[in-house]
Amino acid sequence: MVSGVSEFEGRDDVRSLASRLVAGEEAALEAIFDRWSALVHTFALRALADHHDAEEVTQQVFVSAWQARHTLVPTPGALPAWLLGIARHKVADVRAARARDARKVARVAAVPDATTVHDEELVDRVVVRQVVDEMPDPRRAILRLAFWGDLTHNQIADRTELPLGTVKSHLRRGLLELHHRLEEVRHDPSST
Repeated sequence: MVSGVSEFEGRDDVRSLASRLVAGEEAALEAIFDRWSALVHTFALRALADHHDAEEVTQQVFVSAWQARHTLVPTPGALPAWLLGIARHKVADVRAARARDARKVARVAAVPDATTVHDEELVDRVVVRQVVDEMPDPRRAILRLAFWGDLTHNQIADRTELPLGTVKSHLRRGLLELHHRLEEVRHDPSST
């Protein structure tokens, strides 16, 4: 017996919470969040080593749990395992996004030897430099620190004294803007 509750009653409580969640009871989601958000957050923090990303993953897990509640089978051990399963997928999504961002930054920031630069690569580099120079601050400064300063997201946040999430948002938006501008430049009007 733990805290006056038998193991059987604890399992029944978890099953009841799961059943109430499946039925669409918002109070059950609140109780589940109160009970297991620390577990989900700890898992995400250990997997991602970033507090901001771990907080974001924790929120996404419970939003997804609410949206996919009909997939939960209300058994005593299913609820925490189900939540951690969702968390694993969300962590994988963050890791994939990080990898995509790193590849984009590496492609844009790569400066090949001048003797091997093709016309297309030269145009891309000129466009990238121009687009970044035309961006308003702090986005311009953040992209310069990432591309030409070779700083990590955390280092940029420290240097600019901006929240990490803001730095990441500026980087993503800046990369999207660069992508769109490069696509415009590469588009051959005679092919349409």
